[in-house]
Amino acid sequence: MEYAHLTAQTIASPNGCADIRRAHDIAHRRLLDADSGHPPLAVNARSGSCRTRVQGRRMMSLNVAVLGLGIMGAGMAHQLVSAGHRVTVWNRTAARAEPLVAAGASLADTPAQAARDADFVIAMVADNHASRDVWLGADGALAAMKRGSVAIDCSTLDPDWVAELGAAMSEADVKFVEAPVTGSKAQAESGTLRFFVGAEESALTAAQPVLDVMGTEAIRLGPVGSGAVMKLANNFLSGLQAAAFAEALALIEAHGLDATLAADILRNGSPGSPMIGLMADRMLARDYTPNFLIPLMAKDLGYAERLMEATGIRSQLAGAARARFQDAADAGLGDRDISAVVERTRVG
Repeated sequence: MEYAHLTAQTIASPNGCADIRRAHDIAHRRLLDADSGHPPLAVNARSGSCRTRVQGRRMMSLNVAVLGLGIMGAGMAHQLVSAGHRVTVWNRTAARAEPLVAAGASLADTPAQAARDADFVIAMVADNHASRDVWLGADGALAAMKRGSVAIDCSTLDPDWVAELGAAMSEADVKFVEAPVTGSKAQAESGTLRFFVGAEESALTAAQPVLDVMGTEAIRLGPVGSGAVMKLANNFLSGLQAAAFAEALALIEAHGLDATLAADILRNGSPGSPMIGLMADRMLARDYTPNFLIPLMAKDLGYAERLMEATGIRSQLAGAARARFQDAADAGLGDRDISAVVERTRVG
């Protein structure tokens, strides 16, 4: 496959980010020379390191399979379809694929059928069990994949399972990239996810054209398994903050304080973080439209707790936070956003 895909590397110099702009302009002109239209540009600059990436219009469409059409997988698949790629989708509940089929995707009956002619196969499923099933099950994708094709698992998984899956991919001569994401529904739908990558550099290079459509940055952390560790650390901290803010807000409300004022003090003070801000907005509005489902947070905290135990870290926090989310799921809130955990802490 041939792509008009360019990366502008910043030259280290005292001019710093001025070189980013210059590299961007050069790359842009090269793209316009290669393609008479006006290619969409995705620029990602990080202060300090001054890295930038310029993504140009592809010259040929990619042949991609997407397995799993939950909140995240559906948004990712839609980005690929909207970019003009040939996309085949599979989901355990086929009805969830209807909007994507209407937009131009093809629907497969099994993961194997979806993967058979694909150059890239992406999985975004709930847990280890679902991942094992879509890749290695009776109708799993891996057995149907072409040698030299690229498998990308964006699910939040346990590192032990990721290592096992990576070994199976290697044996099948398939390039494997684990790429769990940071971001939620809005980022999946807008193509602004960030990927925590565990992979060989050559595998990441092969996967980059697909990752660029769905996100703004792919951060390679090390070999296969590294992405899972980073994602569990990320979700461990996110879960703790959501559960802690729920309890703090319940305390504030129970004592009759102005909850909006108090939440602003917390979000703008020492406890503040992007996660606290999100939780404050959703909990105060009682808007629990799903972005990240409660049972999935409980699962991720359980994975994180077990990983820490296996590492020799005795966490007294992961289990407590997991219990909060599991309690909410057991109380019938399993189809709601994680912010709904506050409803199990509110008094009266």
